[in-house]
Amino acid sequence: MRIDKYLWCVRYYKTRNMATQACKKGQIKLNDAVAKPSREVYPTDKIEVRKNQISYQLTVNDLPPNRVGAKLVDIYRTDTTPKSAFEAQELLKYSKDYYRKKGTGRPTKKDRRDIDSFYEEE
Repeated sequence: MRIDKYLWCVRYYKTRNMATQACKKGQIKLNDAVAKPSREVYPTDKIEVRKNQISYQLTVNDLPPNRVGAKLVDIYRTDTTPKSAFEAQELLKYSKDYYRKKGTGRPTKKDRRDIDSFYEEE
């Protein structure tokens, strides 16, 4: 089975076209090598998917006959993504909350209140 079709079947991408585009951009690695969309996938292969700034690591258990329901996805793949990848995503989300771009002008009343409440917490 093609890698773009496999990623679509196990619901990592909403459409097959999105999976194909991710392969072309180099966001998909198969056995530590960048994979083209037409690359074949076999059981026991290791796939690394870079999506939303998280590197998901998968092991192929079996090949699905077609797109499967969300409850059946675990039959066809094993997710070996480390917990630290998700923790880094949480930290990144918190850092964006308090970041103001330079040159955006004076803070609004809401911005000023948020800044004041941030300093009061410490």
